[in-house]
Amino acid sequence: MLDLSLHEIAQAVGGKLLMSPSFTPPVISSLATDSRTVHRGENSLFVALKGPVYNAHNYIPELIKKGIRAFLVSEEPKPSIDAAFIWVNDTTLALQKLAAHNRKQFSYPVIGITGSNGKTIVKEWLHDLLSDGHKIVRSPKSYNSQVGVPLSVLLMDDHFDLAIFEAGISQPGEMQHLAPVISPEIGILTNIGDAHQEFFSSLEEKLQEKLVLFTGAKKLVCRIDEDWIYTQAADFCKENKIEPIFWSIENQHTDLNFSLKKNTRQTEISGNYQGRSFSFAIPFVNDSAIENACHCAAALLALQQNPADFRETFSQLQPVAMRLELKQGINNCTIINDFYNSDLNSLSIALSVLKQQAVSAQQKKVLILSDILQTGLSKKELYSKVNSLLEEWEIDQLIGIGAEISKHRNCFSVKTTLFSDYKEFEAGFNRQAFQSSAILIKGARRFRFERISGLLQQKAHQTVLEISVNALVHNLNIFRKRLRPETKIMVMVKAFSYGSGDIEVARVLQHQNVDYLAVAVADEGVRLRNAGISVPVIVMNPEQDSFQNMIDFGLEPNIYSIELLRNFAQNVSAAGIQSFAAHLKIDTGMNRLGFKSSEEISEACEFLKNSDALKIKSVFSHLAGSDEAALDNFTQSQFEKFDRAFDQISSALPYHIDRHILNSAGIERFPQKQYEMVRLGIGLYGVSLTGLPVQNMGTLKSTVSQIKTAGSDETVGYNRKGKLDSESRIAIVPIGYADGMNRKLGNRNGVAFIKGQRVPIVGNICMDMLMLDVTGTSAEVGDTVEFFGPHIPITELAEKIGTIPYEILTGISQRVKRIYLQE
Repeated sequence: MLDLSLHEIAQAVGGKLLMSPSFTPPVISSLATDSRTVHRGENSLFVALKGPVYNAHNYIPELIKKGIRAFLVSEEPKPSIDAAFIWVNDTTLALQKLAAHNRKQFSYPVIGITGSNGKTIVKEWLHDLLSDGHKIVRSPKSYNSQVGVPLSVLLMDDHFDLAIFEAGISQPGEMQHLAPVISPEIGILTNIGDAHQEFFSSLEEKLQEKLVLFTGAKKLVCRIDEDWIYTQAADFCKENKIEPIFWSIENQHTDLNFSLKKNTRQTEISGNYQGRSFSFAIPFVNDSAIENACHCAAALLALQQNPADFRETFSQLQPVAMRLELKQGINNCTIINDFYNSDLNSLSIALSVLKQQAVSAQQKKVLILSDILQTGLSKKELYSKVNSLLEEWEIDQLIGIGAEISKHRNCFSVKTTLFSDYKEFEAGFNRQAFQSSAILIKGARRFRFERISGLLQQKAHQTVLEISVNALVHNLNIFRKRLRPETKIMVMVKAFSYGSGDIEVARVLQHQNVDYLAVAVADEGVRLRNAGISVPVIVMNPEQDSFQNMIDFGLEPNIYSIELLRNFAQNVSAAGIQSFAAHLKIDTGMNRLGFKSSEEISEACEFLKNSDALKIKSVFSHLAGSDEAALDNFTQSQFEKFDRAFDQISSALPYHIDRHILNSAGIERFPQKQYEMVRLGIGLYGVSLTGLPVQNMGTLKSTVSQIKTAGSDETVGYNRKGKLDSESRIAIVPIGYADGMNRKLGNRNGVAFIKGQRVPIVGNICMDMLMLDVTGTSAEVGDTVEFFGPHIPITELAEKIGTIPYEILTGISQRVKRIYLQE
């Protein structure tokens, strides 16, 4: 982004500049949109975005204290002598206008990519292919939304000579806002699929919406193996005078066609473009990778490059990790893997995650960084900028790996250790040197930092449970949208956050400003407090032996009986504390914990009026059948009992008390009863009763250890239960019932997903492994196997074995490594 004055920005976005006559306006060189990632901001413009569940305007006073001096707002600002405001109708649209203004300042080529799948991979592979000859600016990670696109385009400056941006949409009408922001010279349409289809009447409508991005382009790369895509894309190109770079694998009569030759490890791709032949190989055999590589080859032709000149780079293409990985490390460390690209923009984003993680976990901040390649800056200027980022994010230690970064030790003011290459780092590796630290591993793909991650991670079991942080936040917001803005939300993180990892999930929820967390027993709450979680925590099953811990760590009890009330109050009084927060549980029909009769409630209220030890923060109950329409009459009776009980309590106690009764199913089916707070449980983890657009949050996966052939007269596994009808290929996978795979899934009842298809589990599931029938697939040793996730819904598993998703999630063994993925 070019340095701009506030007057220039106001003019570009059509806003009104408001500031005190005595205020000296800063020159703006960067933007921020998340108040939680802002640390220094003398030359930053904070864009106060508004959405269905958030309003960044609420954080402006706090940001002024942090040093932010300029704000783009859509609410009338309060006068301030310490800040300037640009007032617009819509801050998101203003951000897009500012990015479009920045885009117009540069004449170098811009490639715009859209489609249902493959956008980020095509972008990253194009970067890898072209980076030796170009200085490229590109979208960080998957920045392709209504906010992500303008933030990406604002990275353009005169250091670059090529730009590659991706654009994603989820609803009609969105692309018209992004098209002038990117304004691509060359367009790439990756494909059209079912992603976000719920907002479109047909795939044809979605295609027309995506084509809007390319209205002013000169060339369009598009696969035309489907007739309807060819027809619409051809008409679009003709209407807008765009040169089509259409390609096909199946139709040999196009201007650009490809033929394939696969073996077990790679695909040889031969192409013919207007009579010119070329070929290259990629180290992949799956259809999506082949399609992405063909798009890249077509884009090279659109740039008047010969794909044959890139044979070596094509052969070295690697999988692209589009999300950060968070793992448990050795010696109370947290590992943040982001070792698939390395540039200043993605480094800044990753450092903000490192800062957040370290602060919440009370850990030191360590960065392991490779050489940064192809930035357009001199090496001294580059590493001086890196040092500025390290100072801004208060990094405690830098470990640099690479010849170039090692030459520029004098650029760094933080504690620095440098190695010329990975082998030197490995030779000097000392496990004890890494203690209670959040460690960001950030490197260009060619540095292969996977091995460094392997040295630092705590568990090496090949079976992992991947947790999508983005899906967790998405699901939280889906339920928030069903609530009034003032309704508080309590999230259940008991039972290791339903098997997903209590501390890590709690950190995300704290970052998302939830109002309460709920645990089952005090030990779970103590664990959260020791990890730096400061959100109020309610203990659902307080026990006598845990009272002191609850008092010491500020954990709020669920008071469900008069005996518990008296005993806990006595302990609080003995500690010399008054008005300790507590919650009253009412039994309205579950016949589990809780005060049931009016007499019990009266006794509790009388005790509370005569004691200053406790102050009741909320009264709540638990619905027995909110997920079953057949029990709605009973549910209504529970609401009525709850209302009567609350009226009795609120009239007896002289202060405000919140109410909550809705669980996840209740939020979906009875939003009129949300009261002052709700409790979100299984909905957060991707299970919806009514078909809300929640996302899969967890993926249980492992890898193939061995493949063998078994004859039709042989059996598989214990007790010879795995009977074979014909000669079969059997894959052995290191996951068993000790990891959480229910034995009822054995003997072809359960399935796994491998190499693009489902395969049955054969034989009895063992303690530490199971067997799959992979006959007819190209499965190999080392291949990834999914047991639930995007291809096998956890609800399907639950139905197969006659249980509920809760049991499956909470049953995943602690020995299974949890990996947290964050875009």
